[in-house]
Amino acid sequence: MPGIGNKINLNNGTKLTIINDIKNAYHKANMVEKIIYLNVLFFLITVLFTAFSQQWLALPANFDSFLSKPWTLISYAFIHERLFHVLSNLLVLYYVGNLFLDFYSKKQFLNCYFSGIIVGAATFLSYYYFTSKVGAPLGGASAAVSAIFVALAAKIPRYALRLRFIGSVELWVLAAIWVVLSILQLATADNGGAIAHLGGAAFGYIYAKQLEKGNDIGKWLESIVNFFANAFKTKKTGPLKTVYKSGKKSPSEQVSKTKQRKINDILDKISKSGYESLSQEEKDFLFRSGK
Repeated sequence: MPGIGNKINLNNGTKLTIINDIKNAYHKANMVEKIIYLNVLFFLITVLFTAFSQQWLALPANFDSFLSKPWTLISYAFIHERLFHVLSNLLVLYYVGNLFLDFYSKKQFLNCYFSGIIVGAATFLSYYYFTSKVGAPLGGASAAVSAIFVALAAKIPRYALRLRFIGSVELWVLAAIWVVLSILQLATADNGGAIAHLGGAAFGYIYAKQLEKGNDIGKWLESIVNFFANAFKTKKTGPLKTVYKSGKKSPSEQVSKTKQRKINDILDKISKSGYESLSQEEKDFLFRSGK
């Protein structure tokens, strides 16, 4: 039966190609995109095993139940039951998160993101503990996304994003709309999620303001951050090479350092006066550097 054998080999080869393409895309992705991939993976798990995810991965509103499942302090942020919920969170995270990396380091992104998760969870648990209310388990990355969004808006409030059909909108306005939507949800019966979102947003603002003073208040999460930083590290292939360093910097290193200094100066100018304050030369330089 050569025809059947060839068909099976073709199917297996196609599956291997798809898996390899996914692996390559993951290894080439930046920190924000890898967090997004992780959320998508857990969303698929949630769709396939909804009851299991709700029971063992979502954050329970009851404090005693939480004590028996302490890992839910973080795992809840990767659980999304509704397609619109995961899409809205991940779209905002993609655009805002990548912009965040232009002004902060990868480590600071992870510090802020996971601190937002924990602060959102703590706010959620505290609300139900002190009010003695009964609520549904918490799931979703909204608290973490809120922390990233508000931290970035606090850093560069006048930075304008160009939205289709709307035009340019400054970042602080978009962040304010995001927060107001959570405030409006407080009027609903099951408002624990909104409480968590606002907790993450409040942390993001404090985080950005403390960083301006040189204090990274999310650094206490260093062990968790290091775990994810190592897990998300891009693998490099190829033979190992012995590199001998001299005390002098090569011309290419000096040019790269000068270019980075100019980029930093332009980004500082944007954060203080907005994108429109740039000269055409500065805009062109920033565009070329981004490419």
